[in-house]
Amino acid sequence: MLSKRIIVCLDCDLAVKGGRVVKGIKFRQTKYAGVPWEMAKQYYEQGADEIVFLDITASAEKRETMIEVVKKTSEQVFVPLTVGGGIKTIKDAEKLFKAGADKVSINSAAINSPELITKISKEFGSQACVVAIDAKKNSFKGRTRFECFVFGGRKNKRLNALYWAKQAEKLGAGEILLTSIDADGTQKGFDLELTSLISDSVNIPVIASGGAGTLESFSEAIKKGKADAVLGASVFHFGKYSVKEVKDYLKKQNIMVRI
Repeated sequence: MLSKRIIVCLDCDLAVKGGRVVKGIKFRQTKYAGVPWEMAKQYYEQGADEIVFLDITASAEKRETMIEVVKKTSEQVFVPLTVGGGIKTIKDAEKLFKAGADKVSINSAAINSPELITKISKEFGSQACVVAIDAKKNSFKGRTRFECFVFGGRKNKRLNALYWAKQAEKLGAGEILLTSIDADGTQKGFDLELTSLISDSVNIPVIASGGAGTLESFSEAIKKGKADAVLGASVFHFGKYSVKEVKDYLKKQNIMVRI
């Protein structure tokens, strides 16, 4: 069995002091959390398996991801760094890899131009292409389903998240970063229904995101949600737990993690 990864997410907003980490609730009500490269180093030292750096307003503002911030962040950590936000072309991805990213995460552009998934996978390897799915439960023709949102949760594409996850895998995605908009920032636990639905339907790793709050919530995402990795933000940024505390707890629950 492969070790389960604990990933820390740094959501960055260019409007906040030139690109600082922020955290909100359900993709809204954001507040300042810190300096990305300083926080990345802190989490690396705590034992984080990966760092996800997301420029949360790049797509909505139709601009490129903050290359300089990525460079500074990558200089502080020596674990895989995934970078997303505003990636629209293979050239955008290439710039990020040159800046120090190990993987790129695409959401809005992947839905609007699915061939981008294949292009990135062929050029840099499927392991370097992460498809992010921001999903929210909605009613569609009298039935409830999870639908994909883009532009930082601002626009509903009316696209079935389950269908899209399967398509993303077929197109060459090496991993899915699955965020529940309903649970995001609430610290009330991951959306286990959504996570298990996607995890059971694809053969590539699924990262559970949105709702980390208690130590138990991490183990539930793995045991019940069947996630391959668990991502946290608020729970780490505001000092509720350290990465080491989460890993120590998971180890006691007989979940294999890297210590």
